[in-house]
Amino acid sequence: MTGSVRQAGAAAAGAHSDNPEAAASRIAGAVVFARTTEFFDFFVYGIASVLVFPKVFFAAPDHLTGMLYSFAVFSLAFVARPIGTVLFTALDREFGPTVKQTAALFLLCGSTMAISFLPGYTEIGLAAPLLLAIFRGGQGLGLGGAWDGLPSLLALNAPPQRRGWYSMIPQLGAAFGFMLASGLFIVLTTMLNSDDFLAWGWRFPFFVALALNVVALFARLRLILTPELSTQFRDKELQPQPVFKTLRAHGREVLIGAFIPLASYALFHIVTIFPLSWTTLYTTEAASEFLTVELIGAVIGAVSIVLSGVLADRIGRRRLLVIGAVAIALFSFFTAPLINAGSGGRYAFVLIGFALLGLSLGQARGAMASRFSSTYRYTASALTSDIAWLIGAGFAPIVALGLSSRFDLTFAGYYLLSGAACTLLALAIVQRTDPPEEKPTR
Repeated sequence: MTGSVRQAGAAAAGAHSDNPEAAASRIAGAVVFARTTEFFDFFVYGIASVLVFPKVFFAAPDHLTGMLYSFAVFSLAFVARPIGTVLFTALDREFGPTVKQTAALFLLCGSTMAISFLPGYTEIGLAAPLLLAIFRGGQGLGLGGAWDGLPSLLALNAPPQRRGWYSMIPQLGAAFGFMLASGLFIVLTTMLNSDDFLAWGWRFPFFVALALNVVALFARLRLILTPELSTQFRDKELQPQPVFKTLRAHGREVLIGAFIPLASYALFHIVTIFPLSWTTLYTTEAASEFLTVELIGAVIGAVSIVLSGVLADRIGRRRLLVIGAVAIALFSFFTAPLINAGSGGRYAFVLIGFALLGLSLGQARGAMASRFSSTYRYTASALTSDIAWLIGAGFAPIVALGLSSRFDLTFAGYYLLSGAACTLLALAIVQRTDPPEEKPTR
């Protein structure tokens, strides 16, 4: 017992004397793995919302209506996510991070597992979409509660001249998660016939998501509960605060912070889920072929995310976000022409879109977290992220597909343009009210 106490004390002391960049490097791997598992869950469900759920869970009069129903359920997780943050923040304050993380990830895992075993509409009727909606909401609640504060700790440990580099690291999880999810569906849709895929093949990625979440739970707990990082969380004041107290202290910053990343969050689904749904509905191209192009796009997006870290440290994060938002605004005018230009145009739309997405998304989270005092950063960062995903990405597939199918593909471009406009407006407000951003030094 005495030896254990001494070891803990030594580790805690080491937290103070250790090189902050070395600590940030140790945290980075865990952050990437945690975010990869989250986005893998996210994209497995998103791809299944296009390829599986309209046919398996909904008795719609046509394929388009079934997909719109599927996208409506898809959005429920984004609505539930901030509720999960409120509930699990209270649990964290009362019982600590171990109970909170375990409960949140078990809810996420349990909901994912339940979806993988759900019978379809032909077996249980209306209960099928109802249960799908309930468990999709459970995924959102669990994801909201799974916030571990590691990205904030990573940002606080980053050297001032390398903040852009360390800010982009968590966003790599989005690219890696999409690569894994799309890769699995490419294999399944290629190797199985349509009947087998719809009967049981689609369930396999959900089993993989369940296994990854279990591994992620133990990896997070192992890291969070080390004496070194426990001390850092305490010393840097990264402790959960009451949600309403946080909003009273930083309500304005939360609102502005939620609008800053809307350009990239709007593009997030317009370049991934929406073109897959459009291709599935209105072309004869095989889903596996288009997913392969999107997989290549995700690789480009990962490179672009890394590039964003380099550029942010050279020209400043705010300037890079402005450049990204302007580029996305210009890209929005090419949405309809490219998607209507046949397979080559659709491929160009995806590849260019992923490049712009990585450049913008790479610094989106860092721009939010840096606006909060250390006392409220843990809770405020989670709330801001939840709200940004809700208003920027949560309804993108159903809005873009619904309007584009009813009117014209230019409406998908309008959605992108609105997100870019919100980002530029929020950045303009920040520039007027905040001190000028210092040019990074090297």
